[in-house]
Formats: sequence, structure tokens, C-alpha cells
Amino acid sequence: MYIILAILLFGILIAAHEWGHFIAARLCGVTVHEFSIGMGPAIWKKVGKKGTQFSLRALPIGGYCAMEGEEEESDDPHSLSNQGFWKKCWVFAAGAIMNFLVGVFILLVLNCRAAGFTVPVIAGTAPEFESVNQAALEEGDVFWSINGSRVYLASDVDLLLMLANREPIDLVVLRDGEKVELKNLPVRTYSDSSGASYEGYGLYRGVTVREATLGAKLQYTWYNAIDFVRTVWFSLKMLVTGSAGVTDLNGPVGIVSTINDMGNQSASVAAALQNIIYFGAFISVNLAVMNLLPIPALDGGHILFLVISTLSEELFRRKVPVKYEAVINMVFFALLMGLMLFVTFNDVRRLFS
Repeated sequence: MYIILAILLFGILIAAHEWGHFIAARLCGVTVHEFSIGMGPAIWKKVGKKGTQFSLRALPIGGYCAMEGEEEESDDPHSLSNQGFWKKCWVFAAGAIMNFLVGVFILLVLNCRAAGFTVPVIAGTAPEFESVNQAALEEGDVFWSINGSRVYLASDVDLLLMLANREPIDLVVLRDGEKVELKNLPVRTYSDSSGASYEGYGLYRGVTVREATLGAKLQYTWYNAIDFVRTVWFSLKMLVTGSAGVTDLNGPVGIVSTINDMGNQSASVAAALQNIIYFGAFISVNLAVMNLLPIPALDGGHILFLVISTLSEELFRRKVPVKYEAVINMVFFALLMGLMLFVTFNDVRRLFS
């Protein structure tokens, strides 16, 4: 059941992405030839009043919104290529924007049911903390930031400390509404409450609960969405710096497997559905961020080429031919498909290992 739910979730998120492109194109007066969910042979299709063919295809691995003048020059005044700079940007970015909004909507729906929200606080410090650091933390101080990165959720504390990699940290806490900053806190040997020694920052962490008012629900929905965006950026940074490798990536098979495990390990069906829907919000925001990266074949790549072409026209009175962009997009699409196949193969290997 959870595998079917995972596939359905993918389909909904892809549909939302393509629907964003479709709505933006329609609002900008761009001709849309086909709006398709899925790839491969069509299992259902219908032509709408404005000539757009709506299709449902057999393979739930993607979708597309085919617009006039998207891949080549066109004389049609309603083609994408004949629209202005900002209209083109809007059409290209609309899919990612829609995915982000879907993620925010899911989080808001889940948070509307919340009775309270956990806030990470200082639960105490090691006996030696004040003398070692010449500074004090008080029980109830609220975590604000670690190394300049904002603490939005209780889980952020563990994440940011992990990213610090046991290097000295700059910590900011809120105390009675005022920010208190402690700089360059090192990892040292401290004593715990039982007198045993351990290596760490000397902080005891806890949580307090904030009442789930309407303002709190809206605030934590936004915090959660921004935290998802930042998590994607942290992951990309780890890939670039070599802290993580391509073998650590999850493709569709790995994500479906994760969702299935998440459902099977939950205490109840209701809890499983809530966890999977929350994970769906993360995937939706992830898709939004990844699609806006300035990489050819992605929406961000289209925007990058649009900026380059516009600058070329302004500076040299000459556009970059669309055919060059099409060739580069095709090459990068092939590379991305190769990466996807590698990641999928790795997912399958892990699944049966």
C-alpha cells in the first residue's frame, strides 16, 4: 500500500510542477500544445477548448508542458520565444514555484492539527562549562543560531552541531527576548551529571512547548519550509566539498523504499500517512530548489540561457541562437539521465544487499 502511495505522491508532485508551467503559460498568452502527466504511450488524452491536448501516459516517471517556441524559434506571436524577458522567466520558474507552494500548503495542513510546537532550549551545562568558556548559559535559553545558521526547528541543533564537525562554534541564544552570543566554544572534556567524562560542547539540550496559536502555526510552517530549502543547500554543499558522494544520493527507487519503510515502521496507519505526507512536503520543496539550479536541461538552466541571451542582445545586438541552447540542453539531459540511472542502480543494489 505504501509503495502505491509513494508512486501516487510522485505523480501529484510532478503534476503540480507541470501545472505551474501550464498556468503561467496560459496567463502569459503562450500556446500550449500538450500538458502531459507521465511519459511513454498515452493511456488517456483529451483536447481542451483552447487546443491543448491533456494526456495521461503509461510511465509515471515525469511529465511535460509542451509550449510553442520552447525549443525553437517561432513566428507565432503566442509562442514562448516571442514573449518578453519577465514573462519567460515567470513561465520557466512557475513549476518550481508551484512545487514550493505545494510543500508549504502540505506543511500548513499538518501544522493546523498541531497542539503545540517544540522549541529547542538549553537544559543545563556541564559543571566546568562556565569556568572553561568564561561565559554562562542559563536553563531555558532558546537556541537562536549556531555558526551563523538560524535554528528554526528542534532537529536543527543536532544537524548544525554535526555540520560543525567538532570544530569550535559560535552560539547565539535568546534570553528574555535578548540575544546572548558565545563565541568560539570548543569541544573539550566535560563531566556529565553522573560525573563521567565525555568529549563535547558541554551543552545539555532540551525542549519546551510553544502553544499552537494561529500565528505560531503560520510561523512554523514558514520555518519548516525554509529549513527544507536550507537542508537541500547543505546537501549540495556536502556533494561539492566531497563530504558526501554520488553513492549517497537517493533516486526514485530509494525514495519509494524510504517511504515504504517509513510507513511500515510507523505506530499506526494514521501516523504513517502523516509521516509520508510530511516527507512529501520535503520532496516537493527539494524539487523546487533543484529545478532552479542554473544547470542546462533544468528550469534554472533555461533562465540562465535567457539571461545570457538577453545580455548578448543588449551588448552585442545579437541573440544566442535557440538551437545552441537546445543542443546543450540535450547533452546535459543525457548526462542527468545517466546520473539518474546510476543512482537508480545504486538504489536497487542497496535494496537487495
